[in-house]
Amino acid sequence: MEQTQQLSTRDTILHMLKTQGPLSAKSIASTLLVTDMAVRRHLACLEKEGVIETELVRQAMGRPLTLYRLSPRAESHFPNKYSALTLDLLDELAEETGEDMVTRLFERRRDKLQQRYETGVSSKELVERVRMLTNIQNENGYMAEYEQIEDGKYIIKEHNCPISQIAKRYNQACSCELELFSSLLQAKVERTECFANGGCRCVYVITE
Repeated sequence: MEQTQQLSTRDTILHMLKTQGPLSAKSIASTLLVTDMAVRRHLACLEKEGVIETELVRQAMGRPLTLYRLSPRAESHFPNKYSALTLDLLDELAEETGEDMVTRLFERRRDKLQQRYETGVSSKELVERVRMLTNIQNENGYMAEYEQIEDGKYIIKEHNCPISQIAKRYNQACSCELELFSSLLQAKVERTECFANGGCRCVYVITE
């Protein structure tokens, strides 16, 4: 909640829906420590703007539960450092020289990022490397968080992908990022969910 406390109520609600998925008004109000009525006013405005949608979920008993979720239009409210121009330029490059050149560009970007970050990340315990990589991703707009799970493994979850539109067309972006993570963390990294493949987030399982 440290990050969301610095946001307006409206932005906090959007942030919660982005990181936690569909939520009820009551659940949001409970987290924000405000009344249901106050939350519903914000939700009504957001729904009117088209940035959130509602869905009814049947329950075993009682009335259906109304859940709120982000609409595709909400993506513009989250970090996105790449414009459509980037994708257009990559398309032109692929058409002129072939996709091999696009692959080389992503590989060169991977290598430069590794050179930039490896000094600060290397020679540390895995948990520290995971924490530092999460911070790096947050600085780049990925809305990342990490946690430790069983057997000493870690999970990094990215709730936003600034290059998701590019990665959907050029999967080289995803494969190079996975290679970068493995190299920086000096560990086995498996991607179990991905924006580019229709996932709600990018999830990485890290094993030393």
